[in-house]
Formats: sequence, structure tokens, C-alpha cells
Amino acid sequence: MDVPRPTGDVPQNTGQLLAIWIKRTRRGPMDATSEARLLPTAGLVGNANQGGSRQVTVIEAEVWDRLSRQAGTDLDPAIRRANLMIKGVDLRDSRGRGLRVGECTLRIRGETKPCHRMDEAHAGLREAMAPDWAGGTYGEVEDGGTIRVGDPVCWSE
Repeated sequence: MDVPRPTGDVPQNTGQLLAIWIKRTRRGPMDATSEARLLPTAGLVGNANQGGSRQVTVIEAEVWDRLSRQAGTDLDPAIRRANLMIKGVDLRDSRGRGLRVGECTLRIRGETKPCHRMDEAHAGLREAMAPDWAGGTYGEVEDGGTIRVGDPVCWSE
């Protein structure tokens, strides 16, 4: 899958939402979409994971590109099974921070640890994703609304 790349100039300290995926059933495929609705205390409308602290998962394009180069292949980012792919915002050590995506805010609750399914997708991927929050983050929706591919992304502090 070709992930959309940023268009135009992105202001410093601001990133961009590159992709949105919705997992409609547990262990089901990740369906790409150009926009989605986020609901406070629930998460992505139509996503299998609702409520709790793991309402939305986020990965960084820069990290995914690095992992793909290390693997020696062009890995489809949908295999990470995250809901959002962003560019230009470093997610490392971001627990407790507010991540603004378009008109919405996610409260980052922690690091998404890679599971055995990553090795099913590509041998050695799980280990490669383990350090430095390379598996991305997860969080809760604080301020809901509609997000769209191309929306700005930044820390809300």
C-alpha cells in the first residue's frame, strides 16, 4: 500500500496525519480510510477496540521507514495494525502527553509493545520494534471529532 506523503510545507514542530486504518473485527484486516470519527471514551467509530485506555494506536512514518530499510524490504505499514500513521512528531517517551490530530486530542497512555504477529508478518520485526517506542503508542480520545489524512499533528501542551 502506498502511504500518502505530506503535501506543502509543514510548520516546525507540527507533523501530519498520513494514514488512517480501522480494524472492524478482532484480528481482522486493517481497512484504510481517508477520514474517521473519534469519540471521547470510545475511540475510532467502527473500530473493534472500543473504550479502555487503548482506544487509538499511533505509529511514526519515520520509524516505520527505518524498520523497513533494516528489514531490507518495503513493508506495508498496515501490518503494524495501528490506527494512525503520523510524520513529523516524535512519539518516544510521550506517556501522559496530549497529541492533537486535526480537531481531536488523544491522551497518550503508553508504548505499544510489538506482539508475535509482527514476526508472522516479517521475521525479526518484533525484535526490531522493541527498543525506543518503535512499536508506537496507544491512547484515549479526549476531544473527539473528525480526522482526515493530511490533518496537522502536534503536541497540545
